[in-house]
Amino acid sequence: MRLLLISCAVIALAACHKPSQPISNQPSEAAPEEQGKGVDRSHKGTAAPSSALDDGTAFDAHLSRSSDMPTLVNLWATWCAPCVKELPTIDRLARKQQVDGDLRVIAISQDSAPHASVEAFLKRLGIKEVGTSQDSKMALSGALAVEVLPTTILYDAKGREVWRYVGELDWTGPEAARLLAEGGVSKKR
Repeated sequence: MRLLLISCAVIALAACHKPSQPISNQPSEAAPEEQGKGVDRSHKGTAAPSSALDDGTAFDAHLSRSSDMPTLVNLWATWCAPCVKELPTIDRLARKQQVDGDLRVIAISQDSAPHASVEAFLKRLGIKEVGTSQDSKMALSGALAVEVLPTTILYDAKGREVWRYVGELDWTGPEAARLLAEGGVSKKR
């Protein structure tokens, strides 16, 4: 029994790490500081990749729909506890943006499960505003070199990366408001 509990704890700690990707040779001072969590500006200015999503559209097409508007993209999965904890704050931010209109919010599931199960999961959580985009083949997260979920990326109005936040954050809180202001989003949160 003790061995089983220890095994479960180890699995839970590693639950939100994606399969290993090639490591970037970016300067370490730009990477998140606290055990891989926090703001990473090492990709600043990089254009959004053109990766296919499960609905048959290209990711960069999703961004272009929000021309002249910054876009916040959250990569998450149903099996990732920090992602599930964070999702309601992403959804509240998206709901607020329907009124404010200065930021587009997209959440993209990294689950390999059928799309209907991801939709059902979001419905059970009461998540309504961020949509049900899915990247089950992890083409987008691979193109972005995302290794940890959740990872949330802010793109400016021209589709260029401003920063990425690795790990969970309350997207309705003051730290999020400060970060979003860097991309031209109103600080009225």
